[in-house]
Amino acid sequence: MAFRFKPRGTATGALVAIACLLPGWAAASPIKADEEVVFFPTTAHLDDEAWIIPVHGWIFELEPESVWRAEVIEELLEHLELDPAARDEERFRERARMFLVDNERGKKLEIRLGGQTFALARSAPNGHFSGRLGLRRERLAEVSGNAWLPFEAVMPKGDRRQFTGQVQFLDPKGLSVISDIDDTIKISVVTDKRELLANTFLREFRDVPGMTETYGRWAEAGAAFHYVSSSPWQLYPALSTFMGHAGFPPGAFHLRWFRLKDETFFNLFAAPEESKIPVIESILRDYPIRKFVLVGDSGEKDPEIYGTIARRHGGQVRHVFIRNVSPQDDQGERFAAAFRGLPETIWTVFRSADELKRIDLKVEE
Repeated sequence: MAFRFKPRGTATGALVAIACLLPGWAAASPIKADEEVVFFPTTAHLDDEAWIIPVHGWIFELEPESVWRAEVIEELLEHLELDPAARDEERFRERARMFLVDNERGKKLEIRLGGQTFALARSAPNGHFSGRLGLRRERLAEVSGNAWLPFEAVMPKGDRRQFTGQVQFLDPKGLSVISDIDDTIKISVVTDKRELLANTFLREFRDVPGMTETYGRWAEAGAAFHYVSSSPWQLYPALSTFMGHAGFPPGAFHLRWFRLKDETFFNLFAAPEESKIPVIESILRDYPIRKFVLVGDSGEKDPEIYGTIARRHGGQVRHVFIRNVSPQDDQGERFAAAFRGLPETIWTVFRSADELKRIDLKVEE
């Protein structure tokens, strides 16, 4: 983490921003002309009188062809049972190359946010940097009603490129939707690994029919969105573009790090329970008086994960929706086990988004 602050409930957060702005704070090292920066959208929360603002991003260089990269591409084409000519298809090259970048470690950035400049922590070996900034509430008096605030990287003199990010300032009270992505709002077919790879690298991303309209209604009612998925961070650029074009509400992204040198493409979406439960519980801790709706699918472990979360945090979880992607109606025992001990009124299994049209999310308690 870039910064460590006193936990919630301790003395005022008024000094939080000051600590990041001391004159002796180390200067950021410049970003080279061949390096790229991606900022991931996050949500800020109030702690005493300070906004706690997560900043998460990735620094990398898009490398040219190499022996290792060529071998990786050949392996992927073999798994997909494709002709090597597919390597020249624009969509395949655009998505695959994000797994083959040169991650930049030890880089330091500065960002401008809310009229101030903040120094961030050095990037890790995977090129990612993350941390929490603090800004006194009165410095952001204009922020209200779950507003989004943009920020930008401070670039070296003469570098006219812009790398921007955004953070949503969520009110302490309200309703949040925590949503999976694959097979919940985007057709991926996670249960069939070859179909999954084809849908990930070759085909145009497709939204689950009716889910954009459903989420749009919920957003209009005042709900905020957190997209928590086992998809790898390398797919964020493609996912973000797809979701924006499809009309899904903007929200924070919480994906999974995937290191290709340690794993194979067949493990792209592995072990969702290991990554999802800690992330979701962290969101719930940041917003202890907000209510949450959890939306997922039956393709992997969402019923079991959400059942666990609902039992642990019953006071915060208002409802769980599971899209049943099984071709047979043989999931009854599984769902009963996943939601054992929970009232049947707080969980719903659906096949079509049409079944959610009657759902009226009341944001205010």
